Amino acid sequence: MQDAAPLLIKSILVVCVGNICRSPTGEALLQARLAERGVQVRSAGLGALVGKGVEATAAELMAEHGLALPEHQARKLTPAMLAEADLVLAMEPRHIQSIHAMAPQSRGKTFLYGKWLGDREIPDPYRQSRPAFEHVYSLLEQASDAWLPYLK
Repeated sequence: MQDAAPLLIKSILVVCVGNICRSPTGEALLQARLAERGVQVRSAGLGALVGKGVEATAAELMAEHGLALPEHQARKLTPAMLAEADLVLAMEPRHIQSIHAMAPQSRGKTFLYGKWLGDREIPDPYRQSRPAFEHVYSLLEQASDAWLPYLK
């Protein structure tokens, strides 16, 4: 069986709930990996803590890996954001259900961030200890790398 052809992706939207832990981390990871390809990566939350920056532990882990989103402010997901994105990556199946309910036309371009890791869910580390954030960072890093062959 042949590998799937790379998708023609120019914009990616990463979605979680609060837009302060998982989605900004995923955004930063993909931005770093796709910088030379000219792909725009943004994030948003279904129940965003609007205006908040990246959660402290998530920001700390990003910094330890040479990543940062100092200007990040959580923003609430809108149908317009979904329409503009070529690819939408969500953390959990219920996020995809919410996205489809908000914008049914996004069905063909919305996937789990962990799709290439056996449709792995990325659990929410919010209000948990650092090891939970480390686990989530590791999953997001693996999932980001797994997406790369499809994002040429």
